[in-house]
Amino acid sequence: MNDESALVLLAGPIGATALYWALYRYYRNTDKSHAFERETSVEAKPVTGSDRKVGTVTGTRARRISGENAGAYRARVQRIRDPGPTGAARSDEDVR
Repeated sequence: MNDESALVLLAGPIGATALYWALYRYYRNTDKSHAFERETSVEAKPVTGSDRKVGTVTGTRARRISGENAGAYRARVQRIRDPGPTGAARSDEDVR
């Protein structure tokens, strides 16, 4: 076996390893990810509300829940209006 054929045989595993590592770094990017626990401060507040029972559903055969809002994600998920450093409340447009 000559040196040229040995290099060709080694090119496959070396190239596959390099491709795997590049794809892993691209999709994993742990060095660029946001460390929520270290970089975000969360203030704990007392729990408010009650444990009052509001209704019971028994024996239903309906496939969907009446009044569901699964498609209206903007209505379900609303941003908390947090006063910034100037004291003015920020809107959704300010956050984007």
